[in-house]
Amino acid sequence: MSSVKVNILEKARPSVISLKPYASAKEEFKGMAKELVYLDANENPYENGLNRYPDPNQSLLKNRISIIKNVPAHQILLGNGSDEVLDMIFRVFVEPGKDNIIINTPTFGMFEVLSNINNVECRKVQLTPEFDLDPEAIIKQIDVHTKAIFICSPNNPTGNIMSEEAILSLLRLEVLVVIDEAYIDFADTESWTKRLHEFNNLIVTQTFSKAFGLAGIRLGACYADKQVIDLLKKVKMPYNVNVLTQTKAAEYLQNEEARKTEVNRIIRNRSILKNELQTLDMVKKIYKSDSNFLLVRFDDANKRYDQLIHKDIVVRNRTREPLSENCLRITVGTTAENLKLIQTLRGLDKTTLKS
Repeated sequence: MSSVKVNILEKARPSVISLKPYASAKEEFKGMAKELVYLDANENPYENGLNRYPDPNQSLLKNRISIIKNVPAHQILLGNGSDEVLDMIFRVFVEPGKDNIIINTPTFGMFEVLSNINNVECRKVQLTPEFDLDPEAIIKQIDVHTKAIFICSPNNPTGNIMSEEAILSLLRLEVLVVIDEAYIDFADTESWTKRLHEFNNLIVTQTFSKAFGLAGIRLGACYADKQVIDLLKKVKMPYNVNVLTQTKAAEYLQNEEARKTEVNRIIRNRSILKNELQTLDMVKKIYKSDSNFLLVRFDDANKRYDQLIHKDIVVRNRTREPLSENCLRITVGTTAENLKLIQTLRGLDKTTLKS
């Protein structure tokens, strides 16, 4: 398939195109000396490791991410979690009270939350019964004010990868296609970052909270065409990724083998957990997962959720989501945590059979 090129500036809000972003003190001067005297940013001069503002461009961290993800550093934008990155996409491309976006339910809840925050119409298209995209239904929802289609793949809460053919059909359209890949490291398919050179309307967001195990430091990433990244930088807060986050992430990213080992362990535990859950009478169906969780249909999700809470086990009740009636979303934990869950459910299963 030939590459698709969309006029990105036509998609951006006019006020953003003409916006001159805030320039921090650290961006106004590039010194050559090994030891500079910093008297520019009104910082506390006494060194404690945290008295200076962080690098607003996160250069060291971006370079390490660039190597791992095989994406040029100038095509990477970092944020305070992927939620901030997604919010920046709204602020750059979607005009409040005028434009609309399309989401595919059930999906990541922040898409709709950000729509509401930004006063943007959120058009919902239900996934197919197989939890895949429905391109024909999506296309019917598109009009001249549709700026972006938001896709979660692997999807949350269903756990599955969206079909390549369906996504490609949407990338051929004159809209932005935003693919949130929070769980891509647990899937056996390649990231859409591999195809950024083909589609300048493709935006991929990822997080370091799942496979990288860094949820506590709040770090998200956006990968896109340089023109898209440059526009997003216009609305980025100057020091949105703090020193502690940049330092810890850069340190952790040096040990890629340890991360891969953890991911493989989670994938193995996912398989074991699925096999054990399938032995329970209360479990009616377990959906295929390309993530670090399982979507499980129970006989009575509300009842089982409450029972687990009383046993000090917390899962997510997704029964009110479209296509997810009586479903609980269960994160793959440690071997000990998974064993406690199975033992608890097995005890409840026996009680159900007796009654």
